[in-house]
Amino acid sequence: MAGDGITAGRQRSRANGGNGVAAGGLRVERVWTTAGVHPYDEVEWERRDVVMTNWRDGSINFEQRGVEYPTSWSVNAANIVTTKYFRGAVGTPEREWSLKQLIDRVVQTYRKAGEEYGYFATPADAETFDHELTWMLLHQVFSFNSPVWFNVGTKSPQQVSACFILSVDDSMDSILDWYKEEGLIFKGGSGSGVNLSRIRSSKELLSSGGTASGPVSFMRGADASAGTIKSGGATRRAAKMVILDVDHPDIEEFVSTKAREEDKIRALRDAGFDMDLGGADIVSVQYQNANNSVRVSDEFMRAYEAGTEFGLRGRLNGEVIETIDARKLFRGIAKAAWECADPGLQYDDTINDWHTNPETGRITASNPCSEYMSLDDSSCNLASLNLMKFLKADGGFETEKFVKSVEFIITAMDISICFADFPTEKIGVTTRAYRQLGIGYANLGALLMASGLPYDSDGGRNVAAAITSLMNGTAYRRSAELAGVVGAYEGYARNAEAHQRVMRKHAAANDEIRPQGPVATEIVREATKQWQSGNKLGAKQGWRNAQASVLAPTGTIGLMMDCDTTGIEPDLALVKFKKLVGGGSMQIVNQTVPRALRSLGYPEEQVEAIVEHISEHGNVVDAPGLKTEHYAVFDCAMGERSIAPIGHVRMMASVQPFISGAISKTVNMPETATVEEIEEIHYQGWKLGLKALAIYRDNCKVGQPLSAGKGSKATAATPVPAEVSQAVEKIVEKVIEYRPIRKRLPKKRSSETVSFSVAGAEGYLTASSYPDDGLGEVFLKMSKQGSTLAGVMDAFSVAISIGLQYGVPLETFVSKFTNMRFEPAGMTDDPDVRMASSVMDYIFRRLALDFLPYETRSELGIFTAKERTAQAQAEAAAEAAGLDLPGMAASAPVAIPTGSSTVTVAEAKASTTPAATAAPVSVGSSTELLELVTGHAADAPLCFTCGTKMRRAGSCYVCEGCGSTSGCS
Repeated sequence: MAGDGITAGRQRSRANGGNGVAAGGLRVERVWTTAGVHPYDEVEWERRDVVMTNWRDGSINFEQRGVEYPTSWSVNAANIVTTKYFRGAVGTPEREWSLKQLIDRVVQTYRKAGEEYGYFATPADAETFDHELTWMLLHQVFSFNSPVWFNVGTKSPQQVSACFILSVDDSMDSILDWYKEEGLIFKGGSGSGVNLSRIRSSKELLSSGGTASGPVSFMRGADASAGTIKSGGATRRAAKMVILDVDHPDIEEFVSTKAREEDKIRALRDAGFDMDLGGADIVSVQYQNANNSVRVSDEFMRAYEAGTEFGLRGRLNGEVIETIDARKLFRGIAKAAWECADPGLQYDDTINDWHTNPETGRITASNPCSEYMSLDDSSCNLASLNLMKFLKADGGFETEKFVKSVEFIITAMDISICFADFPTEKIGVTTRAYRQLGIGYANLGALLMASGLPYDSDGGRNVAAAITSLMNGTAYRRSAELAGVVGAYEGYARNAEAHQRVMRKHAAANDEIRPQGPVATEIVREATKQWQSGNKLGAKQGWRNAQASVLAPTGTIGLMMDCDTTGIEPDLALVKFKKLVGGGSMQIVNQTVPRALRSLGYPEEQVEAIVEHISEHGNVVDAPGLKTEHYAVFDCAMGERSIAPIGHVRMMASVQPFISGAISKTVNMPETATVEEIEEIHYQGWKLGLKALAIYRDNCKVGQPLSAGKGSKATAATPVPAEVSQAVEKIVEKVIEYRPIRKRLPKKRSSETVSFSVAGAEGYLTASSYPDDGLGEVFLKMSKQGSTLAGVMDAFSVAISIGLQYGVPLETFVSKFTNMRFEPAGMTDDPDVRMASSVMDYIFRRLALDFLPYETRSELGIFTAKERTAQAQAEAAAEAAGLDLPGMAASAPVAIPTGSSTVTVAEAKASTTPAATAAPVSVGSSTELLELVTGHAADAPLCFTCGTKMRRAGSCYVCEGCGSTSGCS
């Protein structure tokens, strides 16, 4: 099914002989390109070898040699594009090997469709459009979302959308359709969101007379489906959003769902199960594959302010069947978010007040990252601009080029809907009828810093609001122009009044901006022109698109564009990890830092001194010659001077009025944040006009991967490794040549033998020690002498023993062989290791318990039964006494028997808090480099593909090593 505008465009194209010459088509002017010169001929190209390795063990994940890229593209960008977006089997002639092939595959498809559907006035306009789009992609001015690069121009279905919203009604057929549709979307690598509020509650009756199951029960099936599809071939967790309205009778159960599961995770962890993210036993808990959000109304928020009761309504007739204390429920939401980061909030009335299509239906849900909010059973394709490409050398902004670039991008995004395929027919029908687009940007944080503006300041928010308004105003103006060429979107006629009302709201919000400084003044002036001309034109001929903009995480595509910051986020930190051509890496200070210092008027010698200080310390505190009033310019998301949570909320609020959808961003809060502080952030999100808000309190989740930097606990006096203190752009690499010396055991040595049983398989473990009690020899017996198994175990024992005698630390063997899975596996007869995933898992857990000190074992998550019991009792005692265990002094003693000493609170926390401080000698991402510098571990997962620690990108995480994301961007 196609919209009226598409049909009209196709008819005009056919009337002109099908050559793409359409009456009233677009005239395209050159902005970035030169007539007669192809964009590829303006850049210098080189051949590179892309070899992706797991930096932890050196294994090769991917290899393609001789790929072609511009010399200006970073190693990281080239690696990610080659591994993620090049099509064809590696090693075959069909495999793409040049960036030219990738860009041509996409741009030529867009050009051909634009000509076919009547977008261009002449073939020359189509060619200019082709060249301009190519130039911008080649020079990293913008990027389409990942599905475009995956699918467009290939034999695969031409899916261009990354964001999907589904629907489910109060019937078993609809619920089962939801499972199926969600599975199809997950299989394609995208994410979806759904509101379950139409499903009757567990407090209502079925027509048969029984009691309904309620939406939370059906969430179990969907969660299991998502986990199964993920484990069936995907390299990341399924991305999904589940939403429930605040007036649903099951709202309290929904709010506490994931918090209860987090309690289960803690209990299982204390019993010795592997509950880290991706661990062997984490699959035993439920609801872990979805983000949960509560859809709150203005009525509920006013009841919260007044401290009054709020009615929960039945789904069948809308009548109030129960009342609750609004403040108690809101506090419960904040408490659950404090415990496990879920649920987030979506502000229903604010969302629908900015809805351009209310006559078609309300907005009830969002995509997993909460930036796309539109009709049920719809989708949105995204593209993001690299804002740093528009920053002039003198600190000005390329306003005219920005406007023209938005025109090109919106045109291309709309063309893609003409030929796109969709996972379900319902989604295809809605998307073609309403043509939702999601233009956005990345590198805002870098732009503000380079301009000498603090992220958390009126000046910073001023510029962000002005740029966002200009982007959205231009997008809608171009959409109105497209409506005059190929027709308004099909659903416009019935929603014309509402759409025009929302356009006036955007324009009125633009008028409220009070620009500070000449740059912001110029941008706001141009934005005002765009809103005025676009609204005037749209009132006459409508708009081509129901929605035009979102602010997405820009994870993988941000790396493709070599962006320092993603989406609306500030800089992660002032130091950065950079890969080098030919292998290796180096630590550098972000290039926005010296640019910011020059913008602030510092002379070159002071710039060098400050940069050197940052390279050594990771922050600007006490940097030589830097004025204290300029410290805020260099505040980041993490580190010594981190931006306060309310600063993030205020930035979101400043740009929200200029976005059709919403903003993908999680407000990080420190581990010491209280439930009351989270409650206040939630309240301020509503007061400041946000559409959605999610918070994450550091270390609130148990199911997190262990950090590679999880070593000895650091204090303020912990020395920084020499690699960190090297000068800016100096390679972090130190080669030490040595020859190991074998330390043999004496002829007479002490030893002990342990009999064991794993799932009924019996064996004996004999461990011999050096005179100083260090383990030096292991023997294993599990079968009759002369059998294959006995021979293998003998050989394995000799290999381990020789390794120990040559100085391989026992903890290295423990970390390698624990959690290894093979049969026999199951229950053991050892009270300290109740479950084992294999014989190897049991053996090395037993050796760790017998020969490693408590501090080392705590970092590996291995405890005796007494230690686990003592930890649980200590936590319970602290909670009963009203003490905040994570916030207690590290020196406060807790009675945990270790055989030699009393363990402090900091040590007792080690098994639950992946915050480690002694960083590894080498690092694999900017997040790990930051840990190395600051001595604090970041709350970020490890990449499922390459093992590198990921970094925050909006509501998701992105891997700097291979470009994988944890969400749908």
